[in-house]
Amino acid sequence: MIRAERAARLEAEALAARAQAETSSTQALIAHLKLQIEKLRRELYGRSSERKARLLEQMELQLGDLEAAATEDELAAEKAAAQTPTLKSIQRRHPVRKPFPEHLPRERVVIPAPDSCPCCGSSKLSKLGEDVTETLEVIPRQWKVIQTVRERFSCRACETITQPPAPFHVTPRGFAGPNLLAQILFEKFGQHQPLNRQSERYAREGIDLSVSTLADQVGACTLALQPLHALIEAHVLAAERLHGDDTTVPILAKGQTVKGHIWTYVRDDRPFGGRAPPAALYYASRDRRHEHPARHLQAFSGILQADAYSGYNGLYDPARPQGPITAALCWAHARRQFFELADIAANARRGRKAPAISPIALEAVKRIDELFEIERTINGLSAEKRLRIRRTESAPLLTDLEEWLRTERSRLSRSALVLQPIDYMLRRWERFAGFVEDGRICLTNNAAERALRGFALGRKAWLFAGSERGAERAAAMTTLIATAKLNDVDPLAWLADVLARIAGTPQSRLHELLPWEWKSINQRAVAA
Repeated sequence: MIRAERAARLEAEALAARAQAETSSTQALIAHLKLQIEKLRRELYGRSSERKARLLEQMELQLGDLEAAATEDELAAEKAAAQTPTLKSIQRRHPVRKPFPEHLPRERVVIPAPDSCPCCGSSKLSKLGEDVTETLEVIPRQWKVIQTVRERFSCRACETITQPPAPFHVTPRGFAGPNLLAQILFEKFGQHQPLNRQSERYAREGIDLSVSTLADQVGACTLALQPLHALIEAHVLAAERLHGDDTTVPILAKGQTVKGHIWTYVRDDRPFGGRAPPAALYYASRDRRHEHPARHLQAFSGILQADAYSGYNGLYDPARPQGPITAALCWAHARRQFFELADIAANARRGRKAPAISPIALEAVKRIDELFEIERTINGLSAEKRLRIRRTESAPLLTDLEEWLRTERSRLSRSALVLQPIDYMLRRWERFAGFVEDGRICLTNNAAERALRGFALGRKAWLFAGSERGAERAAAMTTLIATAKLNDVDPLAWLADVLARIAGTPQSRLHELLPWEWKSINQRAVAA
């Protein structure tokens, strides 16, 4: 009776563990499928809302937790099933793993074969084949010291001593190689890792590099890379159209922080079929006064896609000496104000305190989405084709939207929440409607907002810039790294190669080190 009771208890525990494992596995599978569906929707229909990117990130985080829980429950169910002869272990469906990349080196480890047959003891064995099990492994980072030997020679005829020149270092009397310098720069400005954290990690690996030493290398590299920054700056400001935006960056000043700003101007001609390579330019300032964009865009005269910040108004003045800049406002920014009043999911989370869903805001979002739907079909076409389709399909929708907004505006009371986003659009309608007169204009300013995402994430890691010079240095280095990313270039590999070659590159060939030309030259070399 005791044995039967124990067996029944073990079987019940195994069944419970199996049920828990099946539940966890099902939840992970559902989350995985939901994520795949959202990714497919994004590929087919583009970004249907500004929340789509955040939704995908949240789903990926949730999927990771569910997969870990499912694996943990599966192993517990197998352990419980092993103690009961009547119950089989759960067979969970695992996602198909992609093969390891071909470029990875393979280390072949052969397990010695038996000398004799384990069944009859005969030594007459013949090989039928082999099974290979691949295991992905990582080798810890290796440090090495390169000793560059420069031999001295003396001439027996004239007693002149000759010696090859010393190797180039970015810093005077430097000691760091280009790969190490590139790693320091990329981790600080590309991965948002402050120098003190880098120094602590290097110390754990047995390398003593103080924060002041690392900072010395950063300053020297910034100066050495300044010519490339100037070339990228000239390339960006020569564009026909720019995306502009800014974000706050705390700057340390006399024991406290001031609200500094990072400005970005992005050149990306790909939406209207332009062949010029994309690039991002950054500046830093202590405040947000209007003279900063006026100084940044002093030599620019084209289309500026930005928000309705009043500091840009001086650039649109017809009396501007360089000529007025054409303003193009962001429809995504205007849509977001309506969307906040029509977000059904957010209202459900707020509960009873949530304001009522605005039917006018909901209708406005639907009408604006119709314009975005047309834009998705013409993205990448030439400016002439885009303009032709916009005048045929978008212009009637735009006219109806304006009439509808003005009609609804006349019926609303002054206390209506939806009145503010309506007035925001109607007061600036000419700047919003400019896209039906110029095929180069985009409906959104998402390119600039994406370019500032790194600083929004970095603020949580490095908290503040140490000084105004530090903010300017961060803007300059981010210009290089962000431009490399826009051109699908590995910033780490590019910086290492540039730091190794920039001293020996003449001024007339410095453009060959720009990310897009560097990529093209490398591709041709690999093909050859």
